[in-house]
Amino acid sequence: MSHDSYVHRVRPGAPGAPILFVFHGTGGDENQFFDFGSRLLPGATIVSPRGDVSEHGAARFFRRTAEGIYDCDDLARATARMSEFAEANRQKYESSTVLGLGFSNGANILANIMIERPGLFEAGVLMHPLIPFKPADRSIDAKAHVLITAGERDPICPVPLTVELSDYFKRQGDKVMLEWHPGGHEIRPNEIEAIKTFMTPYGA
Repeated sequence: MSHDSYVHRVRPGAPGAPILFVFHGTGGDENQFFDFGSRLLPGATIVSPRGDVSEHGAARFFRRTAEGIYDCDDLARATARMSEFAEANRQKYESSTVLGLGFSNGANILANIMIERPGLFEAGVLMHPLIPFKPADRSIDAKAHVLITAGERDPICPVPLTVELSDYFKRQGDKVMLEWHPGGHEIRPNEIEAIKTFMTPYGA
């Protein structure tokens, strides 16, 4: 898979610097988190792909049949394709560390890559993810650093499923942080502060 197999924006960092992939939510595009990622890690390579699926004109990374009901075959396709895209860009930019940040649908594709391709992403920020199935435990020894942010009244991502996802990563031996706010599916300031703290070690 080519490093340019997705429409995307990129800001190259220095050779050997971390590479941060940012994944938009449904209806977003490669611009949604590009500047945010650039501010988070000024020295890193930033790559922001646009989802290759259209849902009534809204870009997504994989198909669904209804709210919270995924087309699992297309999720598998998207996971494989995005994993190859991430690896190709890691090689192109000679990056030492692969990091990810995603919101909503973008968090879901990132979460599933971390489930299915452990070891590719060293750390991931999952903002309001929804994994509505029980992933299989890892068969290889690969650890990651995970931050999950969520709303206690999120109508799209129920609290029990958020906790289950957090518990899944903990069972795999990952270092997991969980940041809540009292609202719904929107991003709030405490999430941003938690993300800044989480990413600080990778900005040196």
